[in-house]
Parts: sequence; structure tokens; C-alpha cells
Amino acid sequence: MYRPIGPKLITMNALLGSLVVLASCVMLCNAQCYFIPIEGSPDNSLKECKDLGGVTYAMNSKWKNERCEECSCNPTGIDCCNTVAIPVGFSKMKCKKLFNQKTCTYTVVEKKNPKKTCLVQQWVM
Repeated sequence: MYRPIGPKLITMNALLGSLVVLASCVMLCNAQCYFIPIEGSPDNSLKECKDLGGVTYAMNSKWKNERCEECSCNPTGIDCCNTVAIPVGFSKMKCKKLFNQKTCTYTVVEKKNPKKTCLVQQWVM
């Protein structure tokens, strides 16, 4: 006997699917961030920020640093967040991860044959 799928079941499945997608996004979008407080005059009249390496940036500017972190200068200091996904779910016996500084991405390849990529099942920020 044929029983059609009811609208409640379809709605429940759609809701469950949406929650799975949302939970995955929250896990993937939780970047590691840090803050460098601004050092300067008590009247907050500074027009720039200085990072730990001594490089100065204009107030309200944004940039990507040498560690592929997205940074911004604001009146209270510098905010920087990691934007690189790091592969962790792969065979560490068979494969190795390689970092491309220009593209800020990792590739996972076989140790014996670096021309072949490996399957990665999990990434973290």
C-alpha cells in the first residue's frame, strides 16, 4: 500500500537538514582571533596602529599578514583572525600537508608520490 509522505515529515527533514548545515558552518567559521591593544596618547588621537613587528597601518585599514591572517586597525587596536583551514582528517602515515604561502591554502599529498593528493575528511580553523 502506498502512503504519501506528509507535509510534517518533509518539514521536519528540511529543518533537520538546515540544522546540520548551520552546525557545520558554526564549526568551520569559528576562526582563531587575537587582539593587540593600541599604545598611545590618552586622548585617543592616534591615526595608525603598530603591529608586534613594528609595522604601522592607517586607522580603519584592513590587510592580510604574512601568516595569512585577516587584520584590521581600529581605535582600540589591531584585530587579527586566522582564515586558513588546516587539514587534520587524513592518513598521517601515508600523506603529508603542504602550505602554499601565496594562496594561503593547504594541500595534502602522498609522501611517496607528491603528485597524488590524499582524501581529507576533516579541516579545522
